[in-house]
Amino acid sequence: MSSSLFNEIPAGIPDPILGVTEAFRADNHPSKVNLGVGIYQDTDGKVPVLEAIKRAAEIWATSEDNKSYLPIDGVPGYNLATQELIFGKGSPLIAEKRIATIQSVGGSGALKLAVDFIKKFFPNTTLVLSDPSWENHRVIFEAAGMKVGTYPYYDPKTNGLKTPEMLSSLRQLPSGTTVLLHACCHNPTGVDLPMESWEEIATICQERNLIPFIDCAYQGFGDGLEADAAPIRMFADKHLTFFVASSYAKSFSIYRERVGALSVVTGSAKETANVISQLKRIVRTIYSSPPSYGAQLVGIALSNPELRSLWETELAGMRERIQKMREVFSTRLRDLLPDRDFSFILKQKGMFSYSGLSADVIRELRERYHIYALESGRICVAAMNHKNMDYICDAIATIVGKR
Repeated sequence: MSSSLFNEIPAGIPDPILGVTEAFRADNHPSKVNLGVGIYQDTDGKVPVLEAIKRAAEIWATSEDNKSYLPIDGVPGYNLATQELIFGKGSPLIAEKRIATIQSVGGSGALKLAVDFIKKFFPNTTLVLSDPSWENHRVIFEAAGMKVGTYPYYDPKTNGLKTPEMLSSLRQLPSGTTVLLHACCHNPTGVDLPMESWEEIATICQERNLIPFIDCAYQGFGDGLEADAAPIRMFADKHLTFFVASSYAKSFSIYRERVGALSVVTGSAKETANVISQLKRIVRTIYSSPPSYGAQLVGIALSNPELRSLWETELAGMRERIQKMREVFSTRLRDLLPDRDFSFILKQKGMFSYSGLSADVIRELRERYHIYALESGRICVAAMNHKNMDYICDAIATIVGKR
């Protein structure tokens, strides 16, 4: 038998998040809990199918009349609805055609399209991430050939921000550096920037001629749709040009449909047309045209007044349930470990929390109690419910209390 083409290929390094999920699935313990995966779950531990999506699916089932390819840049109505959601329905940017929006294969696809564009047209740029940032940010950007650095962000001593160090670092960046920012619900820490810091960052980007790149994966999970978009709209009001990667996976609980978008704020309608044409060329080299189903449902839900109202109510319910879990988690840990301060958990926003638990504690939680989380200490608060909360908190208290 001839030698295989693949016998010298080594095993790939497991993704830290997906690896936790795979280990969780292989575990047969009846009390196992997965706090590692970034997916919203309801009070029964299930990923919900929103009623707004169900009704949009019914509308689409009776209105779809062909199975031809979509345009390379995606569903037009979906792209417009995305612009209105992020930048505001009355945004002058939309009227002036200064936003180039292209449907993407999820939020990760939007990041990929943006970094390929940046690498092509700003070849000398370095991209800097918050320290820490979502693990896949660095992977996506380095795979595209981008040099990736970091700027100070999270302070484990205070469970808050390193604001002076962050602003000082940004002020020292070379002109033309790309800066990745989290619009809201910072992943992995849950610690968001206040608006005054956003204002300073916008000024720094203008003065240093930096390239702002905002990842908006959780709009609506922080303080609400409008408040979560405020930093992006402020950048637009200051006449900055920048990139926004967005996702509907969380806000519509539509993970498997891979529904996202890349929006590029330009200086003119002519620039928008040029940017769109170049993004189309990039799409053509990867997947040619996007999938239809998920984007059609989101587009219908956003543009239909009745479904839009229903979706906003459902989204508020998810946001409020997460906040309630934060309150219960913090209170329960305070009662079990009165010498430890877990109040910082209440100040965090979105699905994730940097819990302050060490890697040793996380490993013991997995080995002794079958509770899975990332060794960084990031946990998904959205995976907690009243059925598993006491089990999680009792396990944490047992381990931490003996250290």
